[in-house]
Amino acid sequence: MEGREKGNLFYCLALFCLWTSACGLLSPEGINYEVEALMGIKDSLDDPHNVLNWDATAVDPCSWNMVTCSPDGLVVGLGAPSQSLSGILSPSIGNLTNLQLVLLQNNNISGHIPSELGRLSKLRTLDLSHNFFTGKIPSNLSHLRSLQYLRLNNNSLDGEIPSSLANMTQLTFLDLSYNNLSAPVPPFHARTFYIAGNSMICRTEQECFGATQISQSLSTNDPQNSLVSGSSKGQKIALAIGSSLGCICLLSLGIGLLLWWRRRRNQQVFFDVNEQNREDFNLGNLKRFQFKELQVATNNFSSRNLIGKGGFGNVYKGYLQDGTVVAVKRLKDGNAIGGEIQFQTEVEMISLAVHRNLLRLYGFCMTATEKLLVYPYMSNGSVANRLKGKPVLDWGTRKRIALGAARGLLYLHEQCDPKIIHRDVKAANILLDDYCEAVVGDFGLAKLLDHRDSHVTTAVRGTVGHIAPEYLSTGQSSEKTDVFGFGILLLELISGLRALEFGKSANQKGAMLDWVRKIHQEKKLELLVDKDLKTTYDRIELEEMAQVALLCTQYLPSHRPKMSEVVRMLEGDGLAEKWEASQKAEATRSRANEFSSSERYSDLTEDSVFLVQAMELSGPR
Repeated sequence: MEGREKGNLFYCLALFCLWTSACGLLSPEGINYEVEALMGIKDSLDDPHNVLNWDATAVDPCSWNMVTCSPDGLVVGLGAPSQSLSGILSPSIGNLTNLQLVLLQNNNISGHIPSELGRLSKLRTLDLSHNFFTGKIPSNLSHLRSLQYLRLNNNSLDGEIPSSLANMTQLTFLDLSYNNLSAPVPPFHARTFYIAGNSMICRTEQECFGATQISQSLSTNDPQNSLVSGSSKGQKIALAIGSSLGCICLLSLGIGLLLWWRRRRNQQVFFDVNEQNREDFNLGNLKRFQFKELQVATNNFSSRNLIGKGGFGNVYKGYLQDGTVVAVKRLKDGNAIGGEIQFQTEVEMISLAVHRNLLRLYGFCMTATEKLLVYPYMSNGSVANRLKGKPVLDWGTRKRIALGAARGLLYLHEQCDPKIIHRDVKAANILLDDYCEAVVGDFGLAKLLDHRDSHVTTAVRGTVGHIAPEYLSTGQSSEKTDVFGFGILLLELISGLRALEFGKSANQKGAMLDWVRKIHQEKKLELLVDKDLKTTYDRIELEEMAQVALLCTQYLPSHRPKMSEVVRMLEGDGLAEKWEASQKAEATRSRANEFSSSERYSDLTEDSVFLVQAMELSGPR
């Protein structure tokens, strides 16, 4: 039997080697070119958090962090934004010839942009913004005829913008702002184009905003050179010349302003909402779908395809024409969500938040009455469903989910631009991929759906039991609102129950946090643990996770830790000191005030009127 298994293993390896050779991935010496190229990239970068923990001896890089592969096992995506990477970008990236997506924004990478990027003929999205790249923009980027989305802004690039880039007819979004680039500016085909913040091109930001070309025709003559001292005839000639030049300048300025206004009006639209017949309109890696396409994919939004319901809308499983499985979120009140351009801009901002622990937005659909978002389908569903299902999530997986969700929220709060407050952190919004890796979903939707014209009411979006007391009572949210929700999520992971269930299961009348504090003080945390886990958990890790949960759910927002501190504590750094400081501070506070605060919050969460997921409360945001 053992011999047969070895034979099968050898046969599978042989088939894999034949396939990779046929695809051109293996050299005669058996080296995988993609592995070699990726290791070259890793070796040239300084990786302080070890996010590129790749193995040079691996045959297949598709299981590596920050690497995305196509269904046939080719590397098509490299995304490591906001990972504090420094060093240089290796020219070996040019050997990853199947790349379609490169996202390295918000790092500290320096050196020149490698000209080898020009070999990546399939590349559609390239984001190297917010780094320290120097030197000139490689002219052979113009070879990237499939490139649609290019961001090189906020670097230290200099020299002229290569005129060859004007030949990139597929380019729809280009941002070269805040560098040291100089004129002239080629006539780009990009519908959206930014060059503000380049002092050698624009003297003011207003002069560059929305413009495709910058007029260099303004006169730089010194007026004194046209004066003939001591001669009235010379003065008259100078006056005539000056008047003529003034008229020419005014005329040129008027024409320039007219052209600028016309171009700006045409270019401020990210998507042409009237192009209803364009099926494959893309912005970088974000696709615009037609409503009929999603109708077909979801079998006309059949109840059989319904995989989730929430405060933002219903989610349906769908199958695109190419066989891709997606999750389609049909937003509630689609015809009341702000303006078309505002909606599209917000959707684009959501799509730029890229992190391994965030659900990637695949595309969107917009009509006069419908707003839909399209995401990759998560095969393992939500944490809420998995906690109720079989087989039971083991303790190690629960810990990994907690850390992954914390890292995703940390990115939203402190690393992405613009920063995003989730406002509905709960087990149902933490999804699990094929490997049970935590992926935070529904981020940015609260802001997306709160563009209604009203200065009197504020929509409190969230779920009872997860909403922080200050948000529930005033409607004012901050990143500490998410920290509170994350603390409740930790208790859900420990107990396997919904937030309101595990408090009431102990007859606590909703005062769940008081009960958790009480059993923690009495060293009876085993009462909180999911019964399905039995004794298969680490008692020390249980106490640590409970302490982090209690720190996150303190009544006053200022007492709660930041998500960066939460991540460190879950990784085993600084929890003891933070917990000790918290206990000392709690001992000095008035005990009467502390209990009244907790009881007020319990009364709020217990009231049945708050069972609605979207509530209207007066007060400013």
